[in-house]
Amino acid sequence: MPERMVDVGILGAGGLGRSMVELMQHKPHLRLAAICESAGVAICADGLELAEVIAAAERGSVATVPDAGRPSEDSIGDVIAAGEALDAIFVALPNLPNSFVPDVAARFAAGGFSGVMVDALKRTTAVELMLEQHDTLRDAGITYVTGGGATPGLLTAAAALAAQSFVEVSKVELYFGVGIANWDAYRATIREDIAHLPGFDVQRAQAMSEDEITEELNRRGGILELVDMEHADDVMLERAGICDRHSVTVGGVVDTRHPEKPVSTNVKIHGRTFEGKESHHTFTLGDETSMAANVCGPALGYMNAGLWLHDRGIFGVFTAAELMPRMQPPRPVDSGQWSVASETQARVARAF
Repeated sequence: MPERMVDVGILGAGGLGRSMVELMQHKPHLRLAAICESAGVAICADGLELAEVIAAAERGSVATVPDAGRPSEDSIGDVIAAGEALDAIFVALPNLPNSFVPDVAARFAAGGFSGVMVDALKRTTAVELMLEQHDTLRDAGITYVTGGGATPGLLTAAAALAAQSFVEVSKVELYFGVGIANWDAYRATIREDIAHLPGFDVQRAQAMSEDEITEELNRRGGILELVDMEHADDVMLERAGICDRHSVTVGGVVDTRHPEKPVSTNVKIHGRTFEGKESHHTFTLGDETSMAANVCGPALGYMNAGLWLHDRGIFGVFTAAELMPRMQPPRPVDSGQWSVASETQARVARAF
């Protein structure tokens, strides 16, 4: 059976959006058919030239992609209009306010898109709002994976797997280190991190100018030390039945001036075995793996998992703690491949 070609759209051409394009250069089964940012869009059903997209984004706008790019006052709407040509969407949009990405997902449902969507949302409130879209997206035939980045995402899934050694999980501690050479490459991500600092909130961070952010970073020597963050690992692990959300803590250190990680990223799962032994597992990411690798790689893995579910008629909103990511997309579905009758499959889909 031939390999499956997956036509992908990317919402956002900032740091994570551009990194996803770079990653796709190593994934020949993926074809970038659309990408947008605030003022421009590039769409080509036959596939965009990835090097041209990267060069255009570095120039300042994907609107300058040769032949396929153009300015737009509603670039997300333009991608929705091209939705019939897309199998999957990676959402790499800034999520301030918390309702922004859930509202975008609702637009895709209303616009007739019926495929797979994956985001890398971080805040608990944002993921909870996304989960509220379950019925809307299910009825539209969309399979949506939320919190599919690094944390939440990769580390959350690792915690869910490691928890299987225990009959009771008492605590999950996630701690991350991020190093970037220049905060300007990940402006939206850094703005969201600032919102977690004492004395800041989403509204204040959203209202800050870039000069004000630079001034705040200078005052802190470029280092953001984050504790007791509102990170959606908590609601995701609770939803997956691993532990109560109040047993989950998330913190980390972000260096906005150096690419090396200031600390190693890890998750520690504490629990009790059926023999009554208290123990813990620790899963540590290699320091050489960048934030982009640890976000975009898992996001693609969850996109492949979403395609697997979508092929089976299972729609709605799922979290990264409920699914296992896949390295490759499922092969093209043979109509005679599955023994489950279509009506039974439809009942299963409705149950979700």
